Amino acid sequence: MLDILIIGAGPAGISLAVEACHSQIDSSKILLLEKMDEHSFSIKKYYPESKLVTANYKGFESRCTGVMCIPDLTKKETITYLDKAIIENNLKVNYSESVWKIFIEEDKTFTISTEKNEYKSKVIAIAIGILGKPNKPEYKIPHSLKDRALFDVTTVEIKNAKVLVVGGGDSASEYCQYLVQEGNDVSLSYRKNEFLRMNYINKESLFGLVEQKKVKLFLESDISTLNEIDKKPKVIFRDEKFPAEEFDYIVYALGGTTPTNFMKMIGIEFNGEDPVLKNNYETSIPGLFLVGDLTVGTKGGSIIWAFNSAQKAMEKIITII
Repeated sequence: MLDILIIGAGPAGISLAVEACHSQIDSSKILLLEKMDEHSFSIKKYYPESKLVTANYKGFESRCTGVMCIPDLTKKETITYLDKAIIENNLKVNYSESVWKIFIEEDKTFTISTEKNEYKSKVIAIAIGILGKPNKPEYKIPHSLKDRALFDVTTVEIKNAKVLVVGGGDSASEYCQYLVQEGNDVSLSYRKNEFLRMNYINKESLFGLVEQKKVKLFLESDISTLNEIDKKPKVIFRDEKFPAEEFDYIVYALGGTTPTNFMKMIGIEFNGEDPVLKNNYETSIPGLFLVGDLTVGTKGGSIIWAFNSAQKAMEKIITII
């Protein structure tokens, strides 16, 4: 049993783990899971080498309240600082490992499933960044279908409906699982003949639903056109072996989505577009916290904000552990 499992190894996730160590939590009881193959991926990928990584961003005050603190640094200096934090605190980071399901046990602890393993933890903190807009298909989506052609499964309540999911990654499988639970008639369209981007857990879950005849699978199906018939989507496929078909909803799982849908699927309550948070960034689920950009909203925060949010969250976390 872990004391704390942190999803995301950027500045917020690393600083939360450091705060935990400085709060006398043994490093062997702390685990960071990072879906990329290195920490602080956004800084490494999107910041030019010559540009300063600013500690203060968009007017957020850069006054440090926790263990970690930096001034404006170069990209290399910032990464070096975070490298040292991981090494000096003996932090364990599992790279290339994505969380796909979180289950709340009766004793209020958590079971976390990934494509590689299953973990149990007293506390979970989500420290992932805010990504860009979801990827969209090449063909035009009629404006009249804006409430029927969706890019997540929680913006609109979908129950007892006929739904087509489009995509071949983990999100596609997770959407199918969620939609089946809500009593929907679900089909999945994927343009390739096998799921190379889907982890084995999601793949097994998907094929289990196919065997139970709860999901219809359209492999090597490529949509050419999306029309609107009686305010519902009608899908036209390129290959004649897939006849045109009408659905109540079409849900795209093409990548590039924000963490909002992931959080809603876990069961975190939202007030409009923002998650409901207590003073120490605990969500509506006891023992599940947000840190970093997710505590600010779509405008994003600063590295110091990430560090400070970790310190604030730890004030409550230490009382739970």
